[in-house]
Amino acid sequence: MYILGINAYHGDSSACLVKDGKLVAALEEERIRRLKHWAGFPSEAIKFCLNYAGIGIKDIDYVAISRNPRAHFLNKIIFTLKNRPKIGFVFNRLKNLAKVGGVFYELEKEFGADATKLKSKIYNIEHHPAHLASSFFVSPYDRAALLTVDGMGDFISTMWGIGEGNKMKILDAVGYPHSLGFVYTAITQYLGFWKYGDEYKVMGLSAFGKPIYQEKMRELIKIKDSGKFELNLDYFTFHKQGLGMVWEGGEPLVEKLFSDKLIQLLGPTRKKDEPLEKRHEDIAASVQALYEEVFFKILDNLYKWTKCDTLCFAGGTAQNSLANGKIFRNSPFKNVYIPSAGYDAGTAVGAAYYLYNQILNQRRNFVMTSPFWGPEYSNPEIKKLLEIEKLEYQELNEEDLIRQTAKLLADGKIVGWFQGRTEWGPRALGNRSILANPCLPEMKEILNTKIKKREPFRPFAPSIIEEAVSDYFEEDYPVPFMEKVYVIKPEKRKEIPAVVHVDGTGRLQSVSKKENSLYYDLIKEFGRLTGAPILLNTSFNENEPIVNKPEQAIDCFLRTKMDVLVIENYLITRA
Repeated sequence: MYILGINAYHGDSSACLVKDGKLVAALEEERIRRLKHWAGFPSEAIKFCLNYAGIGIKDIDYVAISRNPRAHFLNKIIFTLKNRPKIGFVFNRLKNLAKVGGVFYELEKEFGADATKLKSKIYNIEHHPAHLASSFFVSPYDRAALLTVDGMGDFISTMWGIGEGNKMKILDAVGYPHSLGFVYTAITQYLGFWKYGDEYKVMGLSAFGKPIYQEKMRELIKIKDSGKFELNLDYFTFHKQGLGMVWEGGEPLVEKLFSDKLIQLLGPTRKKDEPLEKRHEDIAASVQALYEEVFFKILDNLYKWTKCDTLCFAGGTAQNSLANGKIFRNSPFKNVYIPSAGYDAGTAVGAAYYLYNQILNQRRNFVMTSPFWGPEYSNPEIKKLLEIEKLEYQELNEEDLIRQTAKLLADGKIVGWFQGRTEWGPRALGNRSILANPCLPEMKEILNTKIKKREPFRPFAPSIIEEAVSDYFEEDYPVPFMEKVYVIKPEKRKEIPAVVHVDGTGRLQSVSKKENSLYYDLIKEFGRLTGAPILLNTSFNENEPIVNKPEQAIDCFLRTKMDVLVIENYLITRA
């Protein structure tokens, strides 16, 4: 049985393929289109999944899309009659919903007559249950409390429930326009970060400030004893003017969410290219503190309702690794699973597994312990490209590749590292990474100057072999998908200064021999040379989506000042 999962007409469009309950392939459309957070119909990602499995669209038994235009339809009608948003907003939403309901016609356009041979109908899976399924049904846990928090999807912003075996039960939800995600996005815009997905910049900036505006920001949102919450809508515009979004054929755009009353509360907004001031750092710290206050109130109530100390968490805010790293300290939960694609791209997987387990009543038989579900390339393919580009290279066996690369890293060289299948999710986790020596204090500045060209307040991440986590961090729970920030032990901070954020934390990735033996061996060899079994790991890109193909890796290497490129068994040093 083949199930094609799709996230379409939403940010981070994506597709996945599931065969008999096991994930075969998954990819975000942006990796092919080369435009961050690409929104629209994920035709290229679908083609990749089918080609990887060696099948055609006519071989698909079911299609699951992570949107349901019919969900909460009465609430949508009541909201529209009550708030009377601009007619343009209503028209755009109806147009978007019509497209979601017309996925078959998109498939027919891309695959022609073969699309008419689909064996079964298309299933529309509501957005937030798809998020929940993307964490629970692929987790190692048979029973778990479930939570998803984001901006909005299918007229819901937050949903929680409980999962047991191959079934999920929804316990409650918070509906539009009340959204914790929109509060964070509104402050992100207020601080001058207007691109879709810029919230992670505010998270990084928050470490430089103090939450002195948190009390004022509590005026934005009211937390109820039940764990639910309501926005003070006087500070926002989207419920009246309509939520202006562009979800088709390119980079998603979100119009201004906040009203002038927010400016009266916090002072003048920061324009896009204005310098960051202490006030901006404090506002970033305050919105992070506010988010955590609401988040942990929800978690406390979720635990009371479920009496379960295992949590599966997904949704846009599941990328808030700073809050995630505090779950064990600030909540009763003892086990946590957050998938590598906790954000909207992951709903493609969630829709497929919701259909397979919840609707078709199939037993669970897959655990997602690996994030590597995209394309891979052979040595002969890569060798041909290197010769076309007239690049001098060494072809090495695995042992020599590890030994030489580790020595180059220890010597302070910056290495582009391209191996195996592309990562599923927003993080580079050792297959499409730029690597450097974390022991060199100047390395962060060198990386930003030579390659990344990004804001200096953003931290770089440490990849560490999993058995050494407790030696360097105050928490030792595994972090395979770089989804949590932990406090680095004070006595270790001088040893690895390039990956220590200003607040003494690091957004780590714990690397296991089982899941990525080559990357593990590289880090271990680097540790043998330097005494620190840790590498600085940042995504293989330069203000673009993470590289997907060898051609993109070579192009990034040539146009930046990277010292070394390693693609599979080939090592290229700059002339």
